[in-house]
Amino acid sequence: MKEEFDYTKAVAELEELAAKVEDPATALDDIDKYLRRSEELITACRAYLRGVRDNLEHFGEQ
Repeated sequence: MKEEFDYTKAVAELEELAAKVEDPATALDDIDKYLRRSEELITACRAYLRGVRDNLEHFGEQ
């Protein structure tokens, strides 16, 4: 069973990742890992927002 996407949690995680990347104590290997995870979250957020927009447009056409 696929877990439902939680936009609010994804945005919160993105904020945490940004703080870690900006921290001068963060190792370069970790920054790469955080950036890859950020890309995954951004892609998922965009898809979620496109779905919401499409549903609203569809709803408005009815």
